[in-house]
Amino acid sequence: MSLPPRRPPGDPARAVPARALSRAPRGRLRWAVRRAAVLGLAAACLGLTVPPSPGGAQGLGDRLFPTLGNTGYDVTSYDVSLDYSGHNDRPMNVTTEITAEATAELDHLNLDFARGTVRSVTIGGRPAGHEQHGEDLVLTPAFHVSRGQELKISVRHTTDPRGKGDGGWIRTADGLAMANQADAAHRVFPCNDHPSDKALFTFHITAPQQLTAVANGLPQGTATRAARRTWTYRTSHPMATELAQVSIGKSSVLLRNGPHGLPIRDVVPTADRPALARWLARTPDHLAWMERKVGPYPFEAYGVLIADARTGFELETQTLSLFEKPLFSGAQLPDWYVESVMVHELAHQWFGDSVSPRRWSDVWLNEAHATWYEALYAQERGDKRASLETRMQRAYQQSNGWRAEGGPPAAPKVPSPGQKISIFRPVVYDGSALVLYALRQKIGPAAFERLEREWVARHRDGVADTADFVKLASEVAGQNLDDFFQGWLYSNRTPPMPGHPDWRPAGAVTAPVPKGTAEAPAPKATAPVHKTAAPVHRITVPLRKTAASVHKAGAPVHKTAAPVHRTGAPVRRTAPATPTTPATPATPAAKAVAPAPGPKGAAGAATPRGAAPAPAPKGTAGTPVAKGAGAASGAGGAAARPGKPA
Repeated sequence: MSLPPRRPPGDPARAVPARALSRAPRGRLRWAVRRAAVLGLAAACLGLTVPPSPGGAQGLGDRLFPTLGNTGYDVTSYDVSLDYSGHNDRPMNVTTEITAEATAELDHLNLDFARGTVRSVTIGGRPAGHEQHGEDLVLTPAFHVSRGQELKISVRHTTDPRGKGDGGWIRTADGLAMANQADAAHRVFPCNDHPSDKALFTFHITAPQQLTAVANGLPQGTATRAARRTWTYRTSHPMATELAQVSIGKSSVLLRNGPHGLPIRDVVPTADRPALARWLARTPDHLAWMERKVGPYPFEAYGVLIADARTGFELETQTLSLFEKPLFSGAQLPDWYVESVMVHELAHQWFGDSVSPRRWSDVWLNEAHATWYEALYAQERGDKRASLETRMQRAYQQSNGWRAEGGPPAAPKVPSPGQKISIFRPVVYDGSALVLYALRQKIGPAAFERLEREWVARHRDGVADTADFVKLASEVAGQNLDDFFQGWLYSNRTPPMPGHPDWRPAGAVTAPVPKGTAEAPAPKATAPVHKTAAPVHRITVPLRKTAASVHKAGAPVHKTAAPVHRTGAPVRRTAPATPTTPATPATPAAKAVAPAPGPKGAAGAATPRGAAPAPAPKGTAGTPVAKGAGAASGAGGAAARPGKPA
């Protein structure tokens, strides 16, 4: 995303640290029990002292985002109350209440916060001092805080939806939505803005009665006063700040049940409900498909939020994935392609949301898996252009170039100046899915499927890193895979592909693609920020994943061009090549090489001739209303399902 997920530094620059490869197994602890351990470990790994240093910005020391996050405490819950006037070009009044546990002796503490005015702060019910240092809000309580002490922090502040096009609020045609990946939640509310500190969330959104408000989790009821209504939503599972979602607008909430009675609630512009219905109807099948691959859905509900905005990306916000409406309104993209983008964001609910990355360098674990299941779904439901093997061969041909540009999958280069989200380069998408393909080739499909299921089960509701994945893979495969991962995750050159001695990187002599074989859909479109564009495909449509503002590097969040968090130009989505067009043989000039998957928020590279469109990186698609789905609900959601596995 997520995002989106953050983690402390100490990331290996190129090699797998011995200490990481030999880490003792963690076992599956309840998230509530290990929250403090997570932050303590983060500080230790980053070489930080536990108590925050007095005054000024701080940060957890994550190698890619050094100033994000804070030490000295562990957040257990957020309670955010927003008062929306009905105008998305005016600041909102907000009260953010944070419950945390001190992990050190504290006389002051920092929160990440920017783009708002702080009016007052209390800690433990008593007024507290506050001072802004860059994007850090430094708080001074009226008393000394002891290690293990519970903190109740209340901040009255404003938040400005107008933003600067680098994340946080997205202004839609009729209201607002949110896109915080990777580092923009603190531009909406004060928080410990790093994925390693997950917490429970409650949202109270007050808005004019004619509007509908929706947020992560399940609805807890509404209250009406005069011409305004307050909607309350609460999560049942911990969530990273980058995955928070609030939508306000003239929307319909469509209710239905998914596998095992899972509540599904889709949020769409009321005027577009009939046109979007067929897409929303696909969500139950997508959920069932993913559960067959990796096991039970990890949260209390799911749904698709389709925003009437050109974001240029889609985003895996927890329990309610964000998609831009244009993804579903064009005729150039085949249904299987659009659905594969929907599956990409759905897969993130397991990989990235439930199991969040410990460091930003571990983001390949999110995107590799989401891209993998996107590609698998496309192969099963698409035409010959959707071949997984062909797509992986194209990725292999480009892998060395991607590594040179963005670094190896698990040791990405630092963000480009002024483009913090430029870590979402092509190597993070298809370049990292290629690692999973190589792993499956190495250990066999059966072991690989066991690994996938065990990974999401063992780390559910928690955080995990590359070392955890290496260890578990070795355990499941019954062989030491340290050397394998050393090359595939940390080397500047792509290792030979197991089972495919004939595969060669771009620039090497390769066998021509047989006539009539269409190229795999371009991974995910990418923004100019991360990669060089490939030859333009004949038919292009706006690409969803890369783009401009939000989530990912250079472009809006994760998906194609949007004003949100990423810098970069809007990406263009390319349509799959016409089946009758024979593929062009590969040449050093890269004619046969599919464009690098668009990093999140990167501008889209065009798909080469004969190649299928690059499946948008993260999230891109929406969920259709199932036949006979429940009617629109003014309450905003279905009832919680007791006992739903996290």
